[in-house]
Amino acid sequence: MEVIAIPKSVLKELTTELDELLQLATDASKAYVGIFNGERWLDNQEVCLMLGITKRTLQSYKDKGFLPFSKLNRKNYYKLSEVQRLLAPDEQTANK
Repeated sequence: MEVIAIPKSVLKELTTELDELLQLATDASKAYVGIFNGERWLDNQEVCLMLGITKRTLQSYKDKGFLPFSKLNRKNYYKLSEVQRLLAPDEQTANK
């Protein structure tokens, strides 16, 4: 085991900087809480499995506006409620 000795003032400064960094990360993550509102988000693979469709069909759904999506870091995400809306039978069609 290697032991490294540093002055107490350097350790205190490092600890302070780490605490500030942790606070910045915490504040940044709080900004996204309002966006998700407890809603579960699914990626392409989860949606394809849930709907029983291919990735190409999913692309068509997106292109035609059947399924709204959000893009984060070049990856698409879909609200679970929107996917379930596609799975549910159309009430207007069922009532006719």
